[in-house]
Amino acid sequence: MGGNYVSEILLNLPERISDVVKPWTEHSPDRLALVEPSGSWTYSQLASATLKTQVCLRDLGVRPGDRVMIVSENSRAMVAILLAAAAIDAWPVLANARLSAREVDEIREHCGARRVIYTTEASLHATQHAKRHGAVVNQLLELGSVGIGQLNESAQPEPIETDVANRVAALIYTSGTTGLPKGVMLTHRNLLFVAAVSARIRKLGFEDRLFGVLPMSHAVGLSVILLGSLLSGATLYLTPRFDPVAALAAIKRERLTVVLGAPAMFSLLLEYTTLKGLESVHFPALRIISSSSAPLQPALKSRVEDLFGLILHNGYGVTECSPNIAQTRPESPRPDTSVGPIFPGVEVKLTGVDAEPVPDGEVGELSVRGPNVMKGYYRDQEETRAAIDAEGWFNTRDLVRIEDGNLFIVGRTKELIVRFGFNVYPAEVEAVLNAHPAVARSAVIGQPVNGAEGDEEIVAFVQLVPESELGIEELAEYASQLLVPYKRPSKIHFVRSMPLTPTGKVIKDDLLKMLPSGINPTLLAKAT
Repeated sequence: MGGNYVSEILLNLPERISDVVKPWTEHSPDRLALVEPSGSWTYSQLASATLKTQVCLRDLGVRPGDRVMIVSENSRAMVAILLAAAAIDAWPVLANARLSAREVDEIREHCGARRVIYTTEASLHATQHAKRHGAVVNQLLELGSVGIGQLNESAQPEPIETDVANRVAALIYTSGTTGLPKGVMLTHRNLLFVAAVSARIRKLGFEDRLFGVLPMSHAVGLSVILLGSLLSGATLYLTPRFDPVAALAAIKRERLTVVLGAPAMFSLLLEYTTLKGLESVHFPALRIISSSSAPLQPALKSRVEDLFGLILHNGYGVTECSPNIAQTRPESPRPDTSVGPIFPGVEVKLTGVDAEPVPDGEVGELSVRGPNVMKGYYRDQEETRAAIDAEGWFNTRDLVRIEDGNLFIVGRTKELIVRFGFNVYPAEVEAVLNAHPAVARSAVIGQPVNGAEGDEEIVAFVQLVPESELGIEELAEYASQLLVPYKRPSKIHFVRSMPLTPTGKVIKDDLLKMLPSGINPTLLAKAT
């Protein structure tokens, strides 16, 4: 996939994300576009619903440049509102309805939404937010029951850029796992580029049927799954939340061909099939299973592949890159947890602590440049300048290495632990702990020794599989056999569950808050 291939894609991208439906409306109007438990839409019906929603938004006082906040879970209504807002040059602000009241309120305040719309028929959580905000619930045409927030008279529209493709198509707030959420401005070109290239890599076509469980309020669900499906004329089966029983039934019943999920989702599938005594499942139509949104551990990858009889592919990205940066290729499956080659059309560079390039095979901080890089952080020029330099390089703050053209994620710059003068990458320790059959997931963080900088203890939080009788001392002994002394956890906490984002990432800031709260951690022998 060379430069000509990428140039061809860029030249043929629609102007707006709302334009992805047009070709199929003209040529295959009766083909199924979106399916959910409550019903389905053909491409013609999706186009009609989007057009009518545009009229509704204008009647509600929404202008070009206004922010329209959509509090929702995956649903046909969410898709219609998203595409309609983008079509009239308003900015869709995507908020997962499962966010807390505080998080939703912070996003609403920061973005200065002209209107907030809640998909109340499709989401109980959206209904709860709508009630809390005093929204009026109406029946809106094909959308069903929808909550409409009050008109924000003080909202000022953003200027409209001349270049349509460079206008903001979605405002997505980062999960805030390492600090306060920031509003990531993704353009039509950003999202459509990633959608088109990722679809081309997977050879998506109109015969494909995709499982739409990853939240469309996040970048992967929006660009790769939703827009990638619609660009390809495929059918997307929407579900607002993951349930292993329902998921396996849907894969079989609907003869799904592509399933993209987070590691936490695949872990739940394994728990369920183990409980049912299923060593393998057989789905003849299924051709691709892939993991994203959080680090994939080797033990999980191996067990999922044994269960499905398929390679579990892997990918990597960040919201600011729409999100894809690297992706494994179906024609070149990986036996390891590499996230594969760099995304076509995207440039990367790795630098060390001295800001100088590092050679292949060595760990460096990853910077990215290309059509996938965001426009910037909304209302935060200082953070934007800190993230994107004058040459257009976005610093991911992720530590990676490249071997034979394939990217390996090592960890976050901020999460790097310094132990006895040695660098320890949490992902390496987590991989060892997660390989134990009694461990469901783990998270490793550093804690300064006696509050001093320059030397840290390695603290591991571990969630066990149900009914496990594994003891802390036994797990520590297991780790000591696989890790050199300075990489061994100094403390291990067993927790009932991990704090997770909607896409399955462990919220390490929440774990950090537990440390001084008197939970009486079990202290193990210090690594020496």
